[in-house]
Amino acid sequence: MRAVLCKAYGPPESLVVEEVDPPGLYDTGVRIRVHAAGVNFPDVLMIKGEYQFKPPFPFSPGGEVAGEITEVGASADGFSVGDRVLCVVGAGGFAEEVVAPAQSLMRVPDSMDWVSAAALGMTYGTSVYALADRGRLAEGEWLLVHGASGGVGLSAVEIGKAMGARVIATGGDDEKLKVAADRGAEHVINYREGPFKDAVKEITGGKGADVIYDPVGGDVALQSLRCINWNGRFLVIGFAGGEIPEIPANLVLLKSCEIVGVFWGSYAMQWPDSVRADFDRLFAWFEEGKIAPHVSHTFPLEGASDALYALINREVVGKAVITVD
Repeated sequence: MRAVLCKAYGPPESLVVEEVDPPGLYDTGVRIRVHAAGVNFPDVLMIKGEYQFKPPFPFSPGGEVAGEITEVGASADGFSVGDRVLCVVGAGGFAEEVVAPAQSLMRVPDSMDWVSAAALGMTYGTSVYALADRGRLAEGEWLLVHGASGGVGLSAVEIGKAMGARVIATGGDDEKLKVAADRGAEHVINYREGPFKDAVKEITGGKGADVIYDPVGGDVALQSLRCINWNGRFLVIGFAGGEIPEIPANLVLLKSCEIVGVFWGSYAMQWPDSVRADFDRLFAWFEEGKIAPHVSHTFPLEGASDALYALINREVVGKAVITVD
């Protein structure tokens, strides 16, 4: 089979595409013919040796795939050859085949194309867990989403809208923010034009946002705690801005708010049944037309380096996907 290989830590152009032996099948695993693979920033960190998970060389990056089951292990219950599935695999996804544990698979509805399915796993899984479980977002509440043109941010805009929230989206590019507006944001704020905290207070009638979704960190987090509503929930998704903020405890006290961590990867490993229920909800929203992953870039397997550079250079709006057909 063909696979993108990282043979030594380095930049995206160090990746190569070669013929390799297919991965071995184990009793509780299934073999998946990959049709599409999502591209995420951890892929960049992994090939540079800066990610917490370090597979042995040579390895293929690619943490999420969508495809068709071609072989089922002896003890892999619940799935059959021909089933359409998506899976978060951690690594190995930029290849024609992967083997994954059966318990990690989600059945993909026939109405969903492969590219959309590959774009759904990590970002939408994170956001539905964050907003529904950790943030307890209620209909009619104000949801503030930072980094709203990125993969997790744009998924949070769509899911927030599907849950009946009133969505405010922030970002640093007016053209990209138009996509967030098209996907359900009632208000968009370009933070390059001034502090967003004042705009959020004005939009919400002085109350502030009830739930804040922050994959950025740094000053964005500090400003957020100055425009959060009483009893608000501040969701810590990540630190794409590069700086981990030091939160002044007095702000938490004064707003009687919650700071809530969201670590979807650990959640997915510990509570797979809950994750399946989350994805049943996502698939239903997709079929109702309430969500639709926005994929701004697709690349062939040989274009994996270009895909990662598109992500690094902030060219991607929503998701980039590698197609393997």
